[in-house]
Amino acid sequence: MNIIAPSLLAADFGNLEREMEWFNRSEADWLHLDVMDGVFVPNISFGFPVMQAVAKLTSKPLDVHLMVVQPEKFIPQVRDLGASIMNIHQEACVHLHRTVHAIHEAGMKAAVSLCPSTPVETLTDIIQDIDVVMLMTVNPGFGGQKFIEHSLDKVRRMRALIQQTGSKALIEVDGGVNRQTAPRLHEAGVDAFVTGSAVFGAPDPAAEVAALKQLTGNRDD
Repeated sequence: MNIIAPSLLAADFGNLEREMEWFNRSEADWLHLDVMDGVFVPNISFGFPVMQAVAKLTSKPLDVHLMVVQPEKFIPQVRDLGASIMNIHQEACVHLHRTVHAIHEAGMKAAVSLCPSTPVETLTDIIQDIDVVMLMTVNPGFGGQKFIEHSLDKVRRMRALIQQTGSKALIEVDGGVNRQTAPRLHEAGVDAFVTGSAVFGAPDPAAEVAALKQLTGNRDD
């Protein structure tokens, strides 16, 4: 599988309608929405009014990534947004099992993100309940960061854990994804690729998505 999920964080916010036009005609699969609160991460991005406006401009699945404290408080709002996936951080959620099941009860897929320093083993006892595991391949909070190389080994360990437990979770990565890193990540076991500046900063973003699709198209699982 090779899901490409452009991150709205890297878009031109003065021309969101134009950005969504190329997104809709591209081969992109999901739209990734990074919500930052300035508490869990040292930055503030955008909130529900912006996401509601964007949601009206596309019918593709929304992957809402909450880099916030107490993400469970926002389950109703993310559901009402029409999101397909609600993505919360293991580090920000005290009662992770309860929150994952609340997301499911709200009719969404549950994704759990891990920061670069958080071991994959922290998800051992809940991996079978999760739909998507997202590994941060940069430190969360800012776009355009350099890819953390040891993330490749972390992906392999997460793939091994998924196989050992019989989980059906997809592996998603976020940070430093481009033409150079995407094929290596795919070979290590990644299914879904969040990409920001590499796509939105390209002369032809839709063509860049197509190139990433081609570069991540085959893997012997």
